[in-house]
Amino acid sequence: MIKNDLYLKALRGETVERPPVWMMRQAGRYLPEFIALRDKYDFFTRCQTPELASEITVQPIRRFPLDAAILFSDILVVPQAMGIDFKMKESVGPWLDEPIRTAQQVDDVIVPDVNETLGYVFDAIEMTLEKLDNEIPLIGFAGSPWTIFCYCIEGRGSKDFNIAKSFCFLQTEAAHKLLQKITDTTIAYLKRKVEKGVSAVQVFDSWGGMLSPADYQEFSWQYINQIVEALAPLTHVVVFGKGCWFALEDMTKSKASALGVDWTITPELARQFTNNSVTLQGNFDPSRLHSTPATIRKMVHEMIDRFGKDKYIVNLGHGILPNIPVENAEAFIKAVVDWKA
Repeated sequence: MIKNDLYLKALRGETVERPPVWMMRQAGRYLPEFIALRDKYDFFTRCQTPELASEITVQPIRRFPLDAAILFSDILVVPQAMGIDFKMKESVGPWLDEPIRTAQQVDDVIVPDVNETLGYVFDAIEMTLEKLDNEIPLIGFAGSPWTIFCYCIEGRGSKDFNIAKSFCFLQTEAAHKLLQKITDTTIAYLKRKVEKGVSAVQVFDSWGGMLSPADYQEFSWQYINQIVEALAPLTHVVVFGKGCWFALEDMTKSKASALGVDWTITPELARQFTNNSVTLQGNFDPSRLHSTPATIRKMVHEMIDRFGKDKYIVNLGHGILPNIPVENAEAFIKAVVDWKA
């Protein structure tokens, strides 16, 4: 039995004393102890070594009174498992020597046995759960099929993912085939995470906001919804679509336990679009963590008051930035812990 189940209560829509808090990318690059490991091991070594991944996962838990841990990993371990050889290039980010640009390349992509290709992630879950010792829940995650697709076609990060979008519009059949392969792999991957003991899963649609509402339905949401449908009977599913406020109404009709929102929508509109029927997560602007601790505290309290304490998980509107002072991250978390109605 998990001792602090505030996060799970919020996902179930139960009444709580205060909302739970965690931060996207909380196990990461703003912490000096993370930087020490980063300087010693390259990125995918850290992801693929269970001892390192579990250690990085619990680093912020040792520092802060967080209500959930999220497993340290990366969304690109899924395409790697599918035979798409992503690297992490210095000063560039995700990099693919041979981006997918043809129908034949799509045909060559495999749907793997996740136990064989992603066993290191499942081992990291076991090690992390041992370290957490039932204190707080552990969240597993994956990228949305569209977001992973973007990297596979583009071959790297992009401001607009125009090559990926063009592939969808010019080679639509091949695009849907690749999206389905990513979806099938992701479902198997997340199911195994649940079997290994995570308490919830989150799907990150980082680039969904690049699409028009109609194209979002065709190339992103229908695949995310397949994941939600497959996982909802087994665990809580949280969907976070950056820049996807226009899809909140449709997302609300799904079996997702919670919807993440970024800072480009007000709490009032987010509640209106979801008819106050689903738990919301978010939506503090990560850049606002550059404010003074006193300002952060005031803004967090205002944010909670506007969302309301129930059916709400306090989080950032995207991942924490690498140059945020540790004391500011702490101010954000403690503001939630100290909040009173």
